Amino acid sequence: MSTVEKQGTSLKKGRLGVLGIVFFVVAASAPLVGMTGAVPVAMLAGNGAGTPGTYLAVGIILLVFSVGYTAMSHKVTNAGAFFAYVGKGLGTNMGVGSAFVSIVGYVTIQLAIYGFFGAIVAGQIGALGLDLPWYVWALIAWVLVTVLSLLQVDVGARVLGVLMILEILSLLVVAIAILANGGPEGWNVGASFAPDAVLAGGITGGAGIAFAFAFASFIGFEATAIYGEESKDPKKTVRRATYWAIGIITVLFAVVSFAMVTGMGANGIFDQVAERSAVEGVPLADPAAVIFSLAGEYVGPWLPQVMGWLVISSLFAGLLAFQNAAGRYFFAMGRGGVLPASFARTNKAGAPTAGVILTSILAAIVIIIFAIANLDPILNLFYWMSGITVIAIVLVEILVSIAVIVYFIKNTGANVWQGKIAPILAIIGLVFGEYLLMSRFNLLAGTVADGVDPSLPDSAWALSPLGWVLVLLPFIALVVGIVVGVINKKENANLTNDILG
Repeated sequence: MSTVEKQGTSLKKGRLGVLGIVFFVVAASAPLVGMTGAVPVAMLAGNGAGTPGTYLAVGIILLVFSVGYTAMSHKVTNAGAFFAYVGKGLGTNMGVGSAFVSIVGYVTIQLAIYGFFGAIVAGQIGALGLDLPWYVWALIAWVLVTVLSLLQVDVGARVLGVLMILEILSLLVVAIAILANGGPEGWNVGASFAPDAVLAGGITGGAGIAFAFAFASFIGFEATAIYGEESKDPKKTVRRATYWAIGIITVLFAVVSFAMVTGMGANGIFDQVAERSAVEGVPLADPAAVIFSLAGEYVGPWLPQVMGWLVISSLFAGLLAFQNAAGRYFFAMGRGGVLPASFARTNKAGAPTAGVILTSILAAIVIIIFAIANLDPILNLFYWMSGITVIAIVLVEILVSIAVIVYFIKNTGANVWQGKIAPILAIIGLVFGEYLLMSRFNLLAGTVADGVDPSLPDSAWALSPLGWVLVLLPFIALVVGIVVGVINKKENANLTNDILG
């Protein structure tokens, strides 16, 4: 019996179907948070009415990526999906390197959400008379997330399912109400989806900024294969869940953002977003006010209040989803010999105990450090960490696409479209996205060089010293991981054989 099959060293099989995995993945993308945070910024600093088309374009790029990605899921079923896929195609050392990058991505996005969650809850509860600092609420969420992550994975899926359905329903109610009304100018599909509208402002300017925020909004979809071992039929479930997840996220962002454009009017979109999001004359000081004001205008004053609480549930759902993803990555690395063997053990519920606990410890340490240093939970913790995340995940997606090509050149199991054409197209699109994310990191993470306006086209790559450290962190993790793989390989010739075969 292999290590993977022994009791206590494998994840519980058959716990999740397509719907359960989709719940985890869509919850991780936190659509309501994206609509209240990323979309207004993409509109005002980016390409205005062309933002819905940008989200559609990014969704298509990621669907193309998923063709090769899901083809590999037929060959490898593993909780450390990217780790195993890259290792299969590009060798153990590169696989270990990609695992380090993925860990950076999943840990930092969870940290980002803790900051946002703590700040939002502190504001909401503070308005009711209970004034506690953000880190208290973040640590309360930390306890709940840790406990739920140690239970059966389908328990977490049910919690996420309820929260996600409520979240999506609120967005659809707003979108349907606006589209049925037609807004001040009626539907203007061309203003949002025509190529010239999507590329308005140029790749180095407005369009590039919008694309960067759109890529950031999709983080989490790639986690479908992480749950392959716990699915009822990995060969079919992962593929279907991936396409469903990307499809839902793409349609949701494209349709709801188009409704937002319609509700404000395509021709006056920049003035409308600036006015609705301004606090004391500062545009985008409260980006959530854009969709909240539209909800109040087209549906009723009760809906913005409900959506304010649903933002909190959306953030909590994201925390739980990424805790599960990071825990399973640590589990896969332990089972492969990269981390101590204790990480390859599961509890009676089938949860990767050590991985969950380590993820929680890392989160607690960073939350406490930011609290002691009196750093802002949104401007610092959220923007810095989320900026690192998106660069890390896109980097690994590029490596996965390269690995798919190399693997299927040597092995059967995929046709020309799945094993060559789609991955090549995905690499082109993802490299384009990575360039935009890195060049616009000063705007994404707020780490702009002194005296530079990050919204201007000529401000690309104008980063502060801290910005350069943060933007390069995923690449540093890749190099460190490769070195670890080389060292472990010399000490143990069977390193990661359990995973890479």
